[in-house]
Amino acid sequence: MTDAIPTNSAVVFAYHSVGVHSIKVLLARGVNIALVVTHNDNPNETIWFDSVAALCAEHNIPTLFEPEPEPLFEAVAKLAPDFIFSFYYRNMLPVPLLALAKRGAYNLHGSLLPKYRGRVPVNWAVLHGATETGATLHEMAAKPDAGAIIAQTAVPILPDDTAHDVFGKLTVASEQTLWDAIPKLLAGTAPRIINDLSKGSYFAGRKPEDGRINWQQTAQQVYNLHRAVAPPYPGAFTDQNGHRFIIKQARLANSPKANLPQGLSVVDNVVFGLCGDGRALRINELLFNGSLITASQLQQLLL
Repeated sequence: MTDAIPTNSAVVFAYHSVGVHSIKVLLARGVNIALVVTHNDNPNETIWFDSVAALCAEHNIPTLFEPEPEPLFEAVAKLAPDFIFSFYYRNMLPVPLLALAKRGAYNLHGSLLPKYRGRVPVNWAVLHGATETGATLHEMAAKPDAGAIIAQTAVPILPDDTAHDVFGKLTVASEQTLWDAIPKLLAGTAPRIINDLSKGSYFAGRKPEDGRINWQQTAQQVYNLHRAVAPPYPGAFTDQNGHRFIIKQARLANSPKANLPQGLSVVDNVVFGLCGDGRALRINELLFNGSLITASQLQQLLL
């Protein structure tokens, strides 16, 4: 007598807090996770999110860290999973690998597809002043974020939300989306909605240099940049008087400050950043050489 092969088995590619919460959903819904593939943490990156590796160790789930393509393909082929899932895994999965999933391969994406396809969708949505985003479970295809949509959950982006704030909402939205969709995927009754790529746009990744402030832009544009890259992301920065400053926390000023020069200034012991439309950001926390500086310290550096 041989052991029965587990049904509803899955190979999961995962990273970040969304990866952790999504694996927990699969376990709670009775999916048999045969293998998790994840990333090694980058020592040059601020790791503010939950650890997939730690969760897998806790649950004794076999785990591979960034394996080479050929041994990875062989490992997944041997497991012959029903499903392949990708939860904030940072690499595209090749089509031959996806084809190893007997009942489909699915990805969780941090936007309301087809909007904001591609990299760092939360940051792009905040940068562009979007008032809503969400989580989408979709089929994986040769092109990124192009497969049929299975389920979506929307979340609001409030006027002062940073990308970090929105990511917290998306983590919950991803969990809810997956929780609702898994029973339908297991039963073979999940809907497949056409992902009309003509109604959205694709965005590439962002580099630290993309956080440089252009003070000629409007105050809302500069504020959106700050919100999109505020810590724990690298932060919006400006070079002034030979020094680099990073905005940690700011708000739009209540009244115009057109009498100030563009860029950073100190007025009545308050730091402002004047923008091209005569409006300003009131900067409540400013970083210099990795530490917070006061308005009086900034004033001395700007002399």
